[in-house]
Amino acid sequence: MYRPFSRACERLLRIPAEPELPPGDERTIRLFRAAPNYYFYLLVIWILRTLVLLVIILPSEILPFLEEFTKPFERRLPPFLFLRPPLFIGALIIAQRLFALALLRLDFEKRWYLVTDRSLRVREGVLNIREMTITFANIQNISISQGPIQRLLGIADLRVDTAGGGAQKSKKEGQENLHGAKFRGVNNGEEIRELINTRLRELKDSGLGDLEEITLASAAPKGTPALVGPLRDILAEVTALRQTLAR
Repeated sequence: MYRPFSRACERLLRIPAEPELPPGDERTIRLFRAAPNYYFYLLVIWILRTLVLLVIILPSEILPFLEEFTKPFERRLPPFLFLRPPLFIGALIIAQRLFALALLRLDFEKRWYLVTDRSLRVREGVLNIREMTITFANIQNISISQGPIQRLLGIADLRVDTAGGGAQKSKKEGQENLHGAKFRGVNNGEEIRELINTRLRELKDSGLGDLEEITLASAAPKGTPALVGPLRDILAEVTALRQTLAR
């Protein structure tokens, strides 16, 4: 039953079967997916939300039903009048929660994390598909976070933050204006962080030097990188001249 629903959602919502590849050498692409325990984690959250919904809704529907049965028989309403609303609302709740469960499974299956030698891309969501690409030159921080249930299941969220950029994130007082991407529910967060750090070092050693220089070069107008070589030659000559005069 789930598979026909999944195929119908893919057609109706136009969910791409595969994510678009991020910039970089295709030979260096590494694909990561959320761990199976992440689906179990989402399932636990779904169960808790369902229980909360039942605790709030059911008493308001069952109490009038019980109250009607405490009345004398001749004063009771016909069963079809007081049975229909609870049955209808109960069926509506069950249908809504089953639909949410199917979307949860689909969201887990359509979640992708791609890393190349120059950038990374994260895709998540079903109703609202979100794809985010981050070039290594703009990465400011890589962090791993775990909640109590995540530690129990052996999964974690790896967050990659960048400074500035596209969508603005609402910031609290004293909070840095960062936006970033999350590798949610992975069981190899340290491996992914080490891979990104390795790619950052390779990018740093590829010719431009420090990551600050890489960031400036990526933000500079087109054609500016061509001036880097001559400017470095001038800097070397000025440094040599200063050393000569200092003697």
